[in-house]
Amino acid sequence: MSEVSTSSPIFPGNWLGMIGGGQLGRMFCHSAQSMGYKVAVLDPDEHSPAGAVADMHIRAGYEDSDGLARLAARCKAITTEFENVPARSLAILAESSSVSPSADAVAIVQDRIREKAFIAGTGVPVAPHAAIRNADDLRSAPGELFPGILKIARLGYDGKGQARVKTLEEALAAFEDFKQAECVLEAMLPLDSELSVVMARGMDGQTVVFPSARNEHRDGILAVSTVDAISAATPQAVKAAEAAVTIAQALHYVGVLCVEFFILRDGSLVANEIAPRPHNSGHYTMNACVSSQFEQQARAMAGMPLGNAGCPMSAIMLNVLGDIWFDGPGGEKREPDWQGVLKVPGAKLHLYGKAEARRGRKMGHVNVVAPTLAQAEAAAAEVAGVLGIAFQP
Repeated sequence: MSEVSTSSPIFPGNWLGMIGGGQLGRMFCHSAQSMGYKVAVLDPDEHSPAGAVADMHIRAGYEDSDGLARLAARCKAITTEFENVPARSLAILAESSSVSPSADAVAIVQDRIREKAFIAGTGVPVAPHAAIRNADDLRSAPGELFPGILKIARLGYDGKGQARVKTLEEALAAFEDFKQAECVLEAMLPLDSELSVVMARGMDGQTVVFPSARNEHRDGILAVSTVDAISAATPQAVKAAEAAVTIAQALHYVGVLCVEFFILRDGSLVANEIAPRPHNSGHYTMNACVSSQFEQQARAMAGMPLGNAGCPMSAIMLNVLGDIWFDGPGGEKREPDWQGVLKVPGAKLHLYGKAEARRGRKMGHVNVVAPTLAQAEAAAAEVAGVLGIAFQP
C-alpha cells in the first residue's frame, strides 16, 4: 500500500472535492469554506445537505464516469464522507487528483472481514471472530463465538445488518435473513463501556489525536458522547490513542479517521471498527477543541499542517433524531423547542438542513461545553429535558 504523494500544498481559493452529500459533508463544507476553499460535492440527491451549501453540486452517482470526471477536473484534492463509496471510484479520481483516504485504505475498512484481519495484523486486539462466507462456515464456527453477533461484512451502518445470535440455529436463520451475504460472526464480550478515538494523519505522516469519547448507543445509533477534558488521559484512553495511531500508520492513511473500541469489564481494550472519515463521536470537537475534526479533514487533504487538537472544555454531544418531532401530545408532529435549548449555557445547536424529519433519522446534534464534566452533564440534562431525549449522567 503506497503513501499519498506529498505534493505542494493546496492553498485557500482552490477547490476541494467531497464525495457524498450527507451531514458530514455539509459540516466539512462549512469548515473548508471558512478557511477560504471552494467545495464541489458529488451526490445524486437533489436535496442533499452538503449539496445545499457547497459552491458546486454535481448531481451524479458515485460511479458515474461523467460526474467523476467533472469532480476531478474541478478539484485538486478529493475526499469522502462515508466508507461505502466505491473504492474503484476513488482509484479513478486518483489518476488526476490527490485522493484521501486512498482507495486501498477504504477498500480494507469497508469490508469487515478484511478490516478485522488488518487490525489484528497490526497487533491491536480484536474480538474473537470468524469469517462467514457460507452456511458451512457457521456450522464449523468455534463454540466460543456463541452467543455472538452476526454482522454483514459490507454496507452495514448504525446497527443495520447485525443480529444477536445465541445459538447456531439462530445464526443460520439470521444468515438467511441477510440473503447469505458474507458476514463476520463475533463473540459477545463482557462490555464495560465503549470508547472512540478520532484522529488525523497528514500527508507528511504527522498525526494529531483528539481526546477520546465515551459513547452510548441506542438501537445501534450513537446517542451520547462524553469527553472529560480534565481527566481525559486514562490508561485505556492512552492505549486506545496509541492503537489508533498504529492502525492509521499501517494503512498509510491520510485524513481523519475514527477507531471504535470496547473496554471490557477486566479493563482490557479491543478494537471494534474503523470509520475512514469524521465521526459522530467527534462532533464535540466543533465547539470544545481548538480545531474541529472537519477542519482537520480540510487541512489534511490540502497538504496543510494539521491543527491543534487541544480540548480546553469538557463536552457532551447529544444526537438529535427525527423522533423528537413526533413527541407532542397524541404523537402529532411539532417543532422542537429550540429556544429552550439555546437558553441553556454552553449549548450549541447544529442542525443538518434536512427538509423532512423521520423517526430514526439523524437531524442534528447539540454540543454542550463547560469547564468541568459535572457542569457539562448538568447542562446536557437540561437540554435533554427540553428536547425529550433520554440522558443519564
